[in-house]
Amino acid sequence: MDTLGRRIEEMRRRRVMTQAELAIAAKVSLMTIGRLEADKIDSPRPNTVRGIAAALGVSPTWLVTGEENGLPS
Repeated sequence: MDTLGRRIEEMRRRRVMTQAELAIAAKVSLMTIGRLEADKIDSPRPNTVRGIAAALGVSPTWLVTGEENGLPS
């Protein structure tokens, strides 16, 4: 999981969520989730990252950097 998009997709799949379900939970558009997972957005807005992280149960820091200490236990 070496990119933001891969981390989002992996955690979404672990949570057994569709892109649409994640978009609703994170309060972002389905297009945004798709573009993030495809690594088409280089610098997502902080509110977007926080919303997705909250919906996935991970820290925003882990989502952006991949640092292990941000993963949920």
